[in-house]
Amino acid sequence: MTTPPTGRLPALLRRARRIALPLAVAASLVPVGAAQAHDTSGSTLVRTDNGWVRGAATAEGRQFLGIPYAEAPTGSLRWRAPKPSADWAGVRDATRYGAYCAQNTYWAPGFEQQRITEDCLDVNVYTPPTGRHSAAKRPVMVWIHGGGNVGGTARDIVPDAFARRTGSVVVTLNYRLGALGFLTLPGAGGNFALLDQQQALRWVRANIGAFGGDPGRVTLAGESAGGSAVCNQLASPASGGLYRAAIIQSGTFGNCAGTPREQAVASSLAFAAGLGCTEPATAADCLRAKSAKEVLDAQASAGRSWGYTIGTPQLPVQPADAFASGRSSRVPVMNGATSKEGLVFAYDSFDRWGNPLTAEAYPAALSAAFGPEAGARALARYPLSAYERPSYAYGTAFGDRLFACPALAVDPLLAKRGKVYAFEFADRTSPLFASLPQNTDFDFGATHAAELNYLFKPYGIAAPFNAEQRALADQMTEYWGSFIHGTPPRARGQQAMPEHGSRPGQVLQLRTASAGGNVSTGTLSRQHQCDLWNAAR
Repeated sequence: MTTPPTGRLPALLRRARRIALPLAVAASLVPVGAAQAHDTSGSTLVRTDNGWVRGAATAEGRQFLGIPYAEAPTGSLRWRAPKPSADWAGVRDATRYGAYCAQNTYWAPGFEQQRITEDCLDVNVYTPPTGRHSAAKRPVMVWIHGGGNVGGTARDIVPDAFARRTGSVVVTLNYRLGALGFLTLPGAGGNFALLDQQQALRWVRANIGAFGGDPGRVTLAGESAGGSAVCNQLASPASGGLYRAAIIQSGTFGNCAGTPREQAVASSLAFAAGLGCTEPATAADCLRAKSAKEVLDAQASAGRSWGYTIGTPQLPVQPADAFASGRSSRVPVMNGATSKEGLVFAYDSFDRWGNPLTAEAYPAALSAAFGPEAGARALARYPLSAYERPSYAYGTAFGDRLFACPALAVDPLLAKRGKVYAFEFADRTSPLFASLPQNTDFDFGATHAAELNYLFKPYGIAAPFNAEQRALADQMTEYWGSFIHGTPPRARGQQAMPEHGSRPGQVLQLRTASAGGNVSTGTLSRQHQCDLWNAAR
């Protein structure tokens, strides 16, 4: 049986989720062209189950933004399962994004102010050019954004070019965040973020055909907290049949483990008590009377991480146990991480504040992060002599512990219920993610979320690639695209992404040509010191 996270792991997750937020924050609106009734790339007027929407034609195809899939979860609907969207009259404008889901401020662009809007449960749909005579339905990818379960939005990545190049329809979705999405209260249930994602998938099943997508060929995908959501959806009985494949990017931290219900209820009641709602039986109704700002202000000072609750109808057992016992969706999965996940977390912990980690403080930092015993062992495994800066040593250990080794550990569990294809993004020359500071000499390399540059346009900004990086981006788009189309991940002229059942322990490293190109390797467990971190769990 897989044990839930230790007392120290939530602290690591809080740190990871804090920095994951700016790596998934929204950018300003991407300009869209004026809606056109007739266009060779397909009609911008589409009938959904709830009414007509008018999107926009772009250079990449079509986009339909801010379409509601559920009613606003406010008032009596707060901390309840999402209610399907009501119908509307006339034609709904779908050329602008909807609201951010309620969330607190952060230092990254787009998060300069607290967002208190709860009417945010909507989707964005991107389609490639269809041509006048194209009748074939296209495969669909549904993307769940990251942001540490406390921030981010469906507009964080713009996948229009990805949709065109892969010949797929891409849907991005919003879901409730923080306390509004993850509290578990007596009489109210929990896992509202998970339920939102499932409602969005049901919307896709009912409506995507009108946009040219095939509801029978849906791939569920996400990165960071979004990847963790995918991991949990695989283990949720309620999501069965809503998708045919899944992609997890940097999302298996803690082996995807959630919080046991008893513990989740206790921490949720403590949160409620902090807002003056001290009676367990009436805590949910009491909190519904609070403003979103009051909830967010309490959340900002709570000092806790937010995740899914285990021992509920949505998640009866820990995801790893569901995988190991075969009690999970039997669909093919792509699973992977980046080679230097932790560098951005090290930067956020030290260098960003003008307080770089020193050699003298390095041992104490390891002990604080991993505990005295594991910290002492990590000191020997990650000696400062092997790194240019103490922050690089700390970040390498942090990334190995929280991301790289869990990804490798979850692969054989996933393989018990279906095919699993393993990858690691390892381009150390990767351009900086758009929210990272551009004027620092800190070498982020292939850090957390770096691979998103190679697939999408984070914040609508195309990465400034050189020729080698562009070639790698093309190859990665082919790997992802072929998988979405229903075949094993492959790219022309490149090694196939290894499948764990036939090639246990093999992982495809994604690298530029001058760094050796894409290559299958079985040494990542040793490279990431996984014997140390697996023993420390």
